[in-house]
Amino acid sequence: MLQVKNYKFWFCTGSQDLYGDECLAKVAEHSKIIVEKLNESGILPYEVVWKPTLITNELIRKTFNEANLDEECAGVITWMHTFSPAKSWILGLQEFRKPLLHLHTQFNEEIPYDSIDMDFMNENQSAHGDREYGHIVSRMRIERKVVAGHWSDPIVVGKIASWMRTAIGIVESSHIRVMRVADNMRNVAVTEGDKVEAQIKFGWEIDTYPVNEIAESVDAVSVSDVNALVEEYYSKYEILLEGRDPEEFKKHVAVQAQIELGFERFLKEKNYQAIVTHFGDLGSLKQLPGLAIQRLMEKGYGFGAEGDWKVAAMVRLMKIMTADVKNAKGTSMLEDYTYNLVKGKEGILQAHMLEICPSIADGPISIKCQPLSMGDREDPARLVFTSKEGSGVAASLIDLGNRFRLILNDVDCKKVEKPMPKLPVATNFWTPQPDMYTGAEAWILAGGAHHTAFSYDLTAEQMGDWAAAMGIEAVYIDKDTKIRDFKRDLMLGEIFYR
Repeated sequence: MLQVKNYKFWFCTGSQDLYGDECLAKVAEHSKIIVEKLNESGILPYEVVWKPTLITNELIRKTFNEANLDEECAGVITWMHTFSPAKSWILGLQEFRKPLLHLHTQFNEEIPYDSIDMDFMNENQSAHGDREYGHIVSRMRIERKVVAGHWSDPIVVGKIASWMRTAIGIVESSHIRVMRVADNMRNVAVTEGDKVEAQIKFGWEIDTYPVNEIAESVDAVSVSDVNALVEEYYSKYEILLEGRDPEEFKKHVAVQAQIELGFERFLKEKNYQAIVTHFGDLGSLKQLPGLAIQRLMEKGYGFGAEGDWKVAAMVRLMKIMTADVKNAKGTSMLEDYTYNLVKGKEGILQAHMLEICPSIADGPISIKCQPLSMGDREDPARLVFTSKEGSGVAASLIDLGNRFRLILNDVDCKKVEKPMPKLPVATNFWTPQPDMYTGAEAWILAGGAHHTAFSYDLTAEQMGDWAAAMGIEAVYIDKDTKIRDFKRDLMLGEIFYR
């Protein structure tokens, strides 16, 4: 299901005609070489498309408006090869509506000491031109990413690649539609929020459907389709009967298969990419969706528990941004459950009742059927596993009443010290940076939720760049966080984003 358009990024080079046609020919030649080498690097997730050199107000404006209208263009990379008078860019920048990256580079890596003359100086003056261009973008208060360094440097190319994924998140954000099955969990604050403001800020559509309307789609799934999916489950996952009758166990699993098929058909028919459920309003559903939701998340759908539409949209967004990442480690909704506070072994056990995405699993994935006290339904089947080790980012988008804030915490995922044989859910265990106590204090001071959208495959910088493009505050909790400084940053954010 996770489908992202065949996006491309335009490479636009700035110059002017002061130095004649020979100079402009070299500018075009150089920019074509840069584009060719970027595409050959094997580092970029999307293709870069060369565009003719921009030297006039009219051409700049025309090119940027063409980029706006091209559905495959996810953003523009700009570079000033030669001095480009910045007033020529004003109209184009005013009308441009897509992600923008300013690549501050130059064609030659080293000064040609033996041959350099004024002709070379006039032609190769990115140090001059990029500052002129950068000034007007800053004066116009336009959000953009700036990457400085030689275009052949793998570190520089890696930064461009990272920004490309953020740009995809910016463009695709307006295509996210969240289907709410029932409402938020009663009396819970953090899962609430202004859905109209979310559509204004992020482009998200958040709609509610009665549970039984979706249940009708579940009931309409044929027995043969259910049986085929159950067979797929049994071939793919370990089956942990734990004393249960095999046939009775299989019937419970079949209920989840029917829910998966029914939900997915409904989502596709109505064009939704994310879903929320609530254990307190299940209508005629026989089980709380568990294994079914886990499988849908693995396919690329966003999910939020107890009606948490913000997390559902963020999980979908992060799934989009990590599409086709090589050796991806996974993205999922998670929830802070309980602490280990033993000195030197501190961490937070992440889990949920059922719904953790198997994309983050490490090792075998099993199916269990266990009673669930909440929901008042039959025992739901769920996938059980432990998660991978490694670094990741936990994101919490909160509504502060008059604005949104995105809280980002770098976390270090580890294996738990001992097995937990009686815990029938998928788990992740992490220590927040900079340490357990500072991380927890900062998270609470910022108003972070207990649900998070988590990914091994994104960075806080990428998510923060997305927030900046959306015009909302991003706060970072990482290895450098100190509570006194963090509190000051929160106060400054209150002033700036009010």
